[in-house]
Amino acid sequence: MSLKERVEIALETVRPHLQADGGDVELVDVTEDGIVKVKLTGACGSCPMAAMTLQYGVTNAIKQAVPEIKEVLSV
Repeated sequence: MSLKERVEIALETVRPHLQADGGDVELVDVTEDGIVKVKLTGACGSCPMAAMTLQYGVTNAIKQAVPEIKEVLSV
């Protein structure tokens, strides 16, 4: 299974929580050196809590499922 597929599976675990608040997360890219680029959409794109959502929700879920990921960036 590719790194990108594994990250997508990890995102599926947090997606229902984001969608419950009217938002979502879109996987933009996964680089070979372990950088994940995501885009928070819907209500999450303009929410003042977006940085915390990214750090504590999205990043933690990805790093737990795919430990070789070094960084998660919002683009």
